[in-house]
Amino acid sequence: MTKIYHNPACGTSRNTLAMIRNSGEEPTVIEYLQHPPSRDKLAKMIRDGGLTVRGAIRQKGTPYAELGLDNATLSDDQLLDAMMAHPILINRPFVVTAKGTRLCRPSELVLDILEQPQQGAFTKEDGEVVINAEGQRVAPGQ
Repeated sequence: MTKIYHNPACGTSRNTLAMIRNSGEEPTVIEYLQHPPSRDKLAKMIRDGGLTVRGAIRQKGTPYAELGLDNATLSDDQLLDAMMAHPILINRPFVVTAKGTRLCRPSELVLDILEQPQQGAFTKEDGEVVINAEGQRVAPGQ
């Protein structure tokens, strides 16, 4: 079962959710600002996604700078503590499927871990075509 840690106010997150649905699957949608993952679950998603804790922190539009999280001496535990105290610091969207876990930035990274192919054309909110009418991935800029 596919899970998306989603922020409906985020265009990247909305595009990712739409691509999951374009594969014919209805994922479990977790609005992580209201229902953040546990600390252990977050650490596992970061590990499984091949990221560092620092690489999973969102800086833009968050209290990142005010909290001094740019301090390179902070440990992973300290960064995880900050992410748990301020879920807006968790970068999004994380998607978990049977094929793997990804931080889907850009949103089309979700295509690498979906179990089913795209069912038809898909265009991102900004007008970028990602999937053509035959359900095939389109190279960027085409």
